[in-house]
Amino acid sequence: MSDVAATMKEEPSRIPDDLWNEAGWLKCALTVDLRVRHFTVRDLLQLEPGGIVETENANGADVPVQVNTRLIAWAEFEVVAQRIAVRFTELA
Repeated sequence: MSDVAATMKEEPSRIPDDLWNEAGWLKCALTVDLRVRHFTVRDLLQLEPGGIVETENANGADVPVQVNTRLIAWAEFEVVAQRIAVRFTELA
């Protein structure tokens, strides 16, 4: 049995740090979900630059953050240097 397999057998809930370091280059999809009420195809077709879409989220409310469709955190939007950023508020 390899050292990694032995470590994982002893500690099944913990992935060794060296495995995380080896996987660091793998790409993943990070998404932040904003729910939009009553959005229709007609609304989609009428979108224009500068248009505003009302979301279900209250100003400053946390939104779910997912990596490859798995919930990993909750976050809020923030303006940083004229860009919209996501500040993590809670890890799932």
